[in-house]
Amino acid sequence: MGVFSKLQTVPYSCRDYAHPWTNSCTDAAAGIGSHSVQECLRIYVTVYTLALLMRGRVPTKKQLRQTILGIIQSTAFLSCHAYSFMLTVCSLRRITGNFNYLTVSFVPAFISSFFSIMIERPSRRSLLCLYVTNVASETIFRMAARRGLVKPIPHGEVYIFMAALSSLLYFYRSQTRSGNDSVYSLISFIVGPYEQKDYREVLANPSQTGSASSRRPWLLLSLTQTVNESLRPFVEFLKAQGRHPACPHPHSCLHYTLHGAAKQFAVGYGLQACLNLLLRFKKIARNPSILGRMLFGKDAYGLAAFLGGFSGIFRLVLCLLRRSTGNDSPKLAVPAGLLAGTTFAFYPSPTVALYMMWKTLQVAYNAASAKGYLPELPWATILLYCFSTAVLFHAAVLEPRSLRPSYWRFLLGISGGRFFDINRECLTKYGTSNTSV
Repeated sequence: MGVFSKLQTVPYSCRDYAHPWTNSCTDAAAGIGSHSVQECLRIYVTVYTLALLMRGRVPTKKQLRQTILGIIQSTAFLSCHAYSFMLTVCSLRRITGNFNYLTVSFVPAFISSFFSIMIERPSRRSLLCLYVTNVASETIFRMAARRGLVKPIPHGEVYIFMAALSSLLYFYRSQTRSGNDSVYSLISFIVGPYEQKDYREVLANPSQTGSASSRRPWLLLSLTQTVNESLRPFVEFLKAQGRHPACPHPHSCLHYTLHGAAKQFAVGYGLQACLNLLLRFKKIARNPSILGRMLFGKDAYGLAAFLGGFSGIFRLVLCLLRRSTGNDSPKLAVPAGLLAGTTFAFYPSPTVALYMMWKTLQVAYNAASAKGYLPELPWATILLYCFSTAVLFHAAVLEPRSLRPSYWRFLLGISGGRFFDINRECLTKYGTSNTSV
């Protein structure tokens, strides 16, 4: 009976269901579109400006121009998405004469996603696809869990992260890097450049990447030099210890392990401290006494323990395996990555775990396609983006409780709260009795 009800149509107009706040379809779409332009500008000005500031250098005129154009293009993409969704809902209702389970949200979202993603820069489509697929997969799991079809596994995000990152580390050590893949850049930053396959070529051509010191802000560089000078005797002692011939890193294995762990611990602590200060600024202003607990409490070291522990354990296990086997192999990254991945329990995040899972599947598919094992799918990124976005919009209409709360707030912000105003009473036969998130 439940399946049969999904096939039934509902006899309501788009005014009754989609935009009960106005009689006009065009006014409803235009209202959402105009509000989304303002909200999208706010979002993308913040995002692009932060990306520009994180470079640590004064931007050139070319970079400023690219940033402004990027803000305009991304704003047009997301605003078009909001505007065209409502317009497509009403257009399909006029064409078919009614609503059914798919046309209340899924099909209109798929169509509007297709046209809007064409506006965005091709270089950003893959990243957007990974993000919405990440959120959509979590939403589908929540929907299945609410229906008793699956059962959540304690610490499941840790297991997903361990499996995904150990696979990515294998690809990192076995494939020559091409392009500027963000996940490989992140892995290189955490575990170091010596573990990638083509590290000798990277180090031999510094002009292609720029020196590390030239990319750092002068204050950070000065602090780093001061710390290095004070610890120089101890560091020289560590460097003088033994190194196995199979190890690609310079200096001793002990120095390699401790240096990576200490560096990433400091980075993790600094990042978490900055995030806490930014996100809780108002609370700190009202009650400055919480600052000490925020910076030095036990919860302040989660990200530091994860990053430091991951880098240290990965390097240590690799060096031990190279010593025991007498050679270096990309396969050694799998057990080393699995053991290092257990540190994700210090700072677990389903979002990060799912991102790594989907990124691993993307890298694996690209590797298999390059070798001719699987066909190339040039439209796969766009179609997967459209499908995932349609799933999210469909859940937002019929089952908001299954959405990630942050994504639900995002939809409310983009639509000016109109996603909440949709009259779900018209869709009760589809199971929309509880719309709380």
